[in-house]
Amino acid sequence: MKKELSLTLIAANNAHKAATDDQSVAETQYDTLAIEQSYLAEGQSRRVDEIKYAIKRLQSIPPEALTTKLKINIGSVVQLEKDIDKQQWFFLAPVAGGYRCKLTVQDNTINMVVITPESPLGKAMMNKQLDDEINIKITEKRIVDFITSVI
Repeated sequence: MKKELSLTLIAANNAHKAATDDQSVAETQYDTLAIEQSYLAEGQSRRVDEIKYAIKRLQSIPPEALTTKLKINIGSVVQLEKDIDKQQWFFLAPVAGGYRCKLTVQDNTINMVVITPESPLGKAMMNKQLDDEINIKITEKRIVDFITSVI
């Protein structure tokens, strides 16, 4: 996430420079480049704030929450049966839902997706344990899977 923050800071700075550049001054009433650049700069600045907030919240997860436990909760790393072959894991966190990364553990690359308790999958996993069944309804589709690993 710190790499994403760094890239977003660069994008925000570039957008701010573009919005205030002499070349962005409107020449006609239909020239909206400066307005568009300022909207982009504002959006990038909000994204920077969101990432900083997410990093702060993730750093505030108590170390004991990251230890192996019987029930799934914030700080749990979970794998479902259907995801074993794909090396797909889920990290249950208070923020940053949808963030994806690849981790290399002992020469194996695993795919990690951050989910929050508010997401359908996170809600279905909360307080479950190893071998429990989870049911998720997304639109009209029902997904049933089993928890195969909890760290």
